Amino acid sequence: MSLMKKLDADLIVAMKARDSFTLTVLRGLKAEMKNLQIAGGTRDKELTDEQVITTLSSAAKRRRDSIEQFTAGNRKDLADKESAELEIIQRYLPEQMSEEKVREIVAATITELEIGSMKEVGKLMQSLMPKLKGKADGKLISAIAKEILTSQNSSS
Repeated sequence: MSLMKKLDADLIVAMKARDSFTLTVLRGLKAEMKNLQIAGGTRDKELTDEQVITTLSSAAKRRRDSIEQFTAGNRKDLADKESAELEIIQRYLPEQMSEEKVREIVAATITELEIGSMKEVGKLMQSLMPKLKGKADGKLISAIAKEILTSQNSSS
């Protein structure tokens, strides 16, 4: 079952259960995906799972950023609401990789591309993101890449 079909099925379940919160979140996600279809000129074609994951990942990132901001602003009520929305979104995303697994992939890619300095971090990220898209947070990937490159440069 494609992710879009799963979203549609869960939307119907939320309607029947009269779960207005889940319904609102799922409708918002569907609207984002519809906008993506319209912007891409593919109104009649169903989005691929990769496109859906990209949309869900950006929605999850926005929620994480909001949680961070609301927590910093001492607005626990809003942070809790965003956390609940994030939980719903994460149901549809692939399982997130552990930090250890991300480290392994980053280290292997650094070796594979023979990257030796922080100047090449862009090249590294360009290679890593397609491999880890939707499976790990971009901030985590970037932080690990910079940490490994910095430790390599200081030990050289």
